[in-house]
Amino acid sequence: MNTKKISLVVYALLLLALIAAPFFGAYPVFVMKLMCFALFAAAFNLLLGFTGLLSFGHAAFLGGSAYVAGHAIKVWGLTPELGLLAGTITGALLGWLFGVLAIRRTGIYFAMITLALAQMMFFVALQAKFTGGEDGLQGVPRGKLFGLIDLSNDLTMYYVALVVVVAAFLLIVRTIHSPFGQVLKGIKENEPRALSLGYDVSRFKLLAFVISAALSGLAGSLKTLVLGFATLSDVHWTASGQVILMTLVGGLGTLSGPLVGSAVVVLLENKIGELGNFLARITTVDWFNTLGESVTMVTGLIFVICVLAFRKGIMGEIIAFIDRRKGSAGKSH
Repeated sequence: MNTKKISLVVYALLLLALIAAPFFGAYPVFVMKLMCFALFAAAFNLLLGFTGLLSFGHAAFLGGSAYVAGHAIKVWGLTPELGLLAGTITGALLGWLFGVLAIRRTGIYFAMITLALAQMMFFVALQAKFTGGEDGLQGVPRGKLFGLIDLSNDLTMYYVALVVVVAAFLLIVRTIHSPFGQVLKGIKENEPRALSLGYDVSRFKLLAFVISAALSGLAGSLKTLVLGFATLSDVHWTASGQVILMTLVGGLGTLSGPLVGSAVVVLLENKIGELGNFLARITTVDWFNTLGESVTMVTGLIFVICVLAFRKGIMGEIIAFIDRRKGSAGKSH
């Protein structure tokens, strides 16, 4: 089997696992939260992994859209689908604004401008009345999808969230494999050559930024709908750092990498306390009981290990290993 067929089989198995997960004891709300972060990481990877633009401000799109979607559903009384649409449009508009201001800069200057703009968004969220300030926007109802499907049931919400995330992921896959996606890869590999071929590089970068921001906004909106609240942590710079970590751990520039990276990071953040207690029991070392309070240290350690031992990320290394095996098998024949 070639790599493409293997990928299709793996994605099919993953989809089947997600469909069956609630029936095998998985907590639907936790898996939905994981799916939202997976979409956020996949959207970010479209920008960094396939276009070569490092944004430190993606939390603005996740958090800003989360607040707008939550407010639209709770205060304006919009239906869930319109709330998600409002959040996605908000993400796209913020992406366009950020992009117009930053896209002509490169490298660290681009990253710092996006970070500065995102911090401005954080202070707006902190001071604005409709966001709830430090208390956050709470009590967002799930409502009824299209006025018919009651989302208050976790299982119903789970499958709606799964459909939304899968559809968004397929859009990312289609974008990457389209002629537009090939141009983005060309810009990442050799921007001067793309310019010499007559491509308007800035326009392509801006469009990629807007698409990535819109999908990040969809992830934030869906997260608010699932959990029923939006908080300052969604728009804080640490959320931008978290999505970078997810992408690098999973494998930069791979479609499956952000999915794996987000699963690793979210599972660690939520289950590290249980893991520490288990290690304390089997080793009788009391220090392991404090792991739950040291999430940042553990994730930082994992990031260092990945940078040193898995330069291409988890999925990047696996794909490289499969390619090497194929290459050696081809030479032997």
